[in-house]
Amino acid sequence: MDILNIMFIALIVLFFVWRILPTKGVRQITASQLKHELKDTNKQFIDVRTPSEFKGNHIRGFRNIPLDQLLKSSDSLSKDQEVVLICQSGMRSNKASKSLRKSGFEKVTNVKGGMSAWS
Repeated sequence: MDILNIMFIALIVLFFVWRILPTKGVRQITASQLKHELKDTNKQFIDVRTPSEFKGNHIRGFRNIPLDQLLKSSDSLSKDQEVVLICQSGMRSNKASKSLRKSGFEKVTNVKGGMSAWS
């Protein structure tokens, strides 16, 4: 292998690692921790899955705002309250948490493992 191939492979690996790493300033919780958090009425619970995924199964108290609509709808969310995000596996909600942080939300929480970890 020449140096260009090694650099190319390293860039691909770094890209995928960067995508799955938790976002700085975003709190990460498990599905079992979420069960305790659901009682807090001062938090905004957002499910970023598609409407059909949400309709098929969702957690009571969560509002459905699909990932592709989140930034357009972010003005309906309070920046003063914590936003708790969930999706199917935790990947889309992690991406959503990055977007909200960049938009000025300071209290953002991602549910690791998403609905797949919820029992």
